[in-house]
Amino acid sequence: MAMTILLLASLALTIGLGLIVLLEVLPARQRSVRQRLDDIQAIGSDAHDIAHQRRRLVQGQRVLDVLEVLGQKLQPGRDGAASDAEMLRQAGYRRASAPAIYWGLRLALPLGLGFGTLSLMPLTGTTSRVVLAAAIYAAGVGYITPLLVVRSKRRARHKDLRHALPDTLDLLVVCVEAGLGLNQALVRVAEEIRHVSQAMSLELLQTNAEIRAGTPRDTALQQLADRTGVDDLSSLVTMLIQTDRFGTSIARSLRVQSDTLREKRRQRAEEAAAKTAIKMVFPLVICIFPAMFVVILGPAAMRLVRAFSGLG
Repeated sequence: MAMTILLLASLALTIGLGLIVLLEVLPARQRSVRQRLDDIQAIGSDAHDIAHQRRRLVQGQRVLDVLEVLGQKLQPGRDGAASDAEMLRQAGYRRASAPAIYWGLRLALPLGLGFGTLSLMPLTGTTSRVVLAAAIYAAGVGYITPLLVVRSKRRARHKDLRHALPDTLDLLVVCVEAGLGLNQALVRVAEEIRHVSQAMSLELLQTNAEIRAGTPRDTALQQLADRTGVDDLSSLVTMLIQTDRFGTSIARSLRVQSDTLREKRRQRAEEAAAKTAIKMVFPLVICIFPAMFVVILGPAAMRLVRAFSGLG
């Protein structure tokens, strides 16, 4: 029993430490943007608070530099590096050193948690075999935690983008039908959709910035689809590229795409509702039915036991 409690406590501690370190060490924003936002928020604060924030930024950058050096030694081959970069980019980590920092974290966390467990577990008086098993377990949790957190952030970001896409399309239709070009419409929609989805607003602004910097529109739109990894957004990009290439009406195509997207969202809701009955089977069988059997059949079973014991 004590060993079970100790392993559960170790699991909670290692997962918590992994999440805290990952969120602190892998910021989704670039350092310059974060420093600028911190400086803006610090307006009106005293010099001590500003100096403290700058020290934290410097310390965080030093940690990132160390993790980047470690990760460069551990990064996989070209195919694996490209896959990791794509996963991090879709999760919101855009800096060029993000894959190296990610792998540095996957090296530093197992080492830190493993050696920490080896150092602290003997104080509990357990055997060396248990200490070794706990250290291996902590190292494994430290190695897998960054991957799980990044995948979770990617799923949350995909959900956010899918939720905001129908409203984005409606706003694009309104802007284009009002006479704005596609580039100006993207900027206007990015400003309006900011209150609904910050991720969608940033993606549209980045796409417009790439177009203004000289990138061809179809290339910039394709990069938008690659950065997000959302199927509905990829189909929208494909439609916009074909519309721009063949010279058809953008407003009409956007309206058709918006209707199609809302129909798909309604179908997803119906599918989720249909799956509810199947998902409820396991809680019913495991949790509710046994309690009902105890309440309904319990008194009858007790009476039968008493009756047979009286006969004996």
